[in-house]
Amino acid sequence: MLDCIVAGDANVDLMVNGAPEPEFNTEKLAESMDLVLGGSSAITVFNLARLGTRTGFTGVVGQDSFGDFVAQRMAFAGVNLDCLRRHPKEKTGITIWLSRKKKRAAITCLGTIAMLRAGDVKEDYLREARHLHIGHYFLLQEFHKGAAALFRKAKRLGLTTSLDCNYDPTGKWDSGIRDVLRYTDIFFPNEDEARHLTGAETADAAARELASLAGTVAVKLGARGVFVRSDGVTFRKPAAKTKVVDTTGAGDSFNAGYLSRFLKGAGIEECTQAGLAAAARCVAQVGGTAAFESPKPWAPKQANVI
Repeated sequence: MLDCIVAGDANVDLMVNGAPEPEFNTEKLAESMDLVLGGSSAITVFNLARLGTRTGFTGVVGQDSFGDFVAQRMAFAGVNLDCLRRHPKEKTGITIWLSRKKKRAAITCLGTIAMLRAGDVKEDYLREARHLHIGHYFLLQEFHKGAAALFRKAKRLGLTTSLDCNYDPTGKWDSGIRDVLRYTDIFFPNEDEARHLTGAETADAAARELASLAGTVAVKLGARGVFVRSDGVTFRKPAAKTKVVDTTGAGDSFNAGYLSRFLKGAGIEECTQAGLAAAARCVAQVGGTAAFESPKPWAPKQANVI
C-alpha cells in the first residue's frame, strides 16, 4: 500500500554555479558544477519519500545513463519505481542552470520530460495508493488529453488528489487545467502562475477564484510565504528564516512538506507550516533534493529570509 503516487516529469539538472557570461567560440571557467535530480514531480516525490511517506512514481526517462541516474536517485529515496517507463529511443531530459550573483538562467532539452500520458498511470497502481499528485502539468503535453478523466477515476477509487502546474511555456494557460481542478483537492500554484491562470491582480483574488474549482488552493509567494484558501477559510503564513544557497526546488519541496502532513490527517495550518519548513530546508543546499539526503529531523538556521 502506497501513501502517494506522484506522476510527471523526471530529468537531470546540471547546476553551474558562478557561471561566467556565455560567449561563443571561447572556453570559460565556472566555480563548480553539480549533477542532481531534476523535475518538479521527481523532486517532490524524492523529498516526500525522505520525509517518511510511502511513495511511487510514474513517469518516463530514457534508456540511457541519465535515466539510470534518475532511477538510482529515486530508489535511494525509497520510491517505488514499478511504473517508471524507460523509453528505448528518446533521451532523458536535462536542464542546465547557470547561476551567478543571485541571477539564474536555464536551458532545457525536453527529451522524455513531456512524454508521460494519462494512461501511463494504471488503475491497478492507483488502487494501491491513497493520494495522486501531478507535477509540472503544463509541461506534460501528452498528458493533457486524459488528465481530467484520470483525476475523476482517482476520486472514484477513493484517492485524494493534488496538482502543481508550474509555468506554461506556450503562454496559453489552459490545456484543460480547469477541468482537472474540478477533481483536485489541493492546488499548488505560485503567485505568478495563479495570476496568469485567472487574470487577477493579487494572490488573494487569484486564490479566491481558483478555490471555486479546487478544494484547497495554496499560492506560493516565495520569500513572502504562502497564501491559502480552503472551504471559505483564508490565511497567510510567512516564509521561514534561513540562509539561502539555491532556490531550485523550493516550491516542489513545499508540496512535499504539505503532503507529508496531509497524508497523516493533519489540519490545513499544520500542513502549510510543514510545507514552509520543507521549502526552507531545500534552499539551504544546491539542487532540489540535497537537503533531504538525510531523513533526520531538521531545524532552520536563522539568517536571511527566503
